[in-house]
Amino acid sequence: MTVLGIESTAHTLSIGISKQGRILSNVIDMYSGGSEGLIPRKLADHHSNVFSSVLLEALTGAKLSMNDIDLIAFSQGPGIGAPLSVGVSAAKYLALVYGKKIIGVNHPYAHVKIGEHCCKMRDPLVLYLSGGNTQILEQMANGHYIVLGETLDIGIGNLFDTFARAIKMENAHGSALAKLAENGNYIPLPYTVKGMNLVFSGLLTSAEKAAKKHSHLDVACSLMENAFAMTCEVTERALFLTKKKSLLVCGGVAQNRRLQEMLKIMCKEDNVKFGVAPDEYNRDNGAMIAYAGELLYKKYGAMKIEKCDPITNYRIDRMKEILR
Repeated sequence: MTVLGIESTAHTLSIGISKQGRILSNVIDMYSGGSEGLIPRKLADHHSNVFSSVLLEALTGAKLSMNDIDLIAFSQGPGIGAPLSVGVSAAKYLALVYGKKIIGVNHPYAHVKIGEHCCKMRDPLVLYLSGGNTQILEQMANGHYIVLGETLDIGIGNLFDTFARAIKMENAHGSALAKLAENGNYIPLPYTVKGMNLVFSGLLTSAEKAAKKHSHLDVACSLMENAFAMTCEVTERALFLTKKKSLLVCGGVAQNRRLQEMLKIMCKEDNVKFGVAPDEYNRDNGAMIAYAGELLYKKYGAMKIEKCDPITNYRIDRMKEILR
């Protein structure tokens, strides 16, 4: 089966094509809002403007035409309503015009499955970290996921992006903040863990106040160190609870090298295998949607077109409800 996957949940419009688990192309076009953050209308405009060129590049890279595509998969959520709707509408249009089967994909599920595929891991404990999500996931016997722990307020990526905007960074993004943090020294900031859940808003407020008195380098360093240490603590607790012997970290924030270093140290001490996919597949991308779409199609079949609506709050633990 040859699957075309469309990703449009936030700042990235991406189209990837996979065939029997092999990635044939993965074209990514990311909107950069600079210091203003993610404005939904501007994200939607960006996705609409670049869609045709990204689609053509993806098909050309895979040496295919739309006639060769068997299934169209799309990110159904969670995500920001306006850009998410662009991808969903485009997927429905292509399916109707070319007579293709279609299926919606839960965005976190796609991150998990492409990570397992790249790392050749089976049934690991999953640490999923992105702009809007921070979750510890366990797969059940029926293939669906439960959330063992999560952020109770904001996602870890949102934490970093919001702080970057607060200190008026030109590129207000977690990756730019990580570079700034490399040259900083630690200063005390709040550390809040509630069992296997996390709270980041107090840390953010304190960091914003500290930035008025301390070097931005030092505050950025301390913000990231505390956020990652909190994340490691709840993840280790989940490992002990589940007795899992492998850990997969996935999602946009999983690209952070300092976080990877801390998790690797933890896993080595606990005799746990550590896995993280290449950066291309941890950032938002269409290839993971295509790959996950094929897995879901094999289990559930195609969706009816009238069920292909965006779900902005589509939690991974709602998949059974949505797909049945």
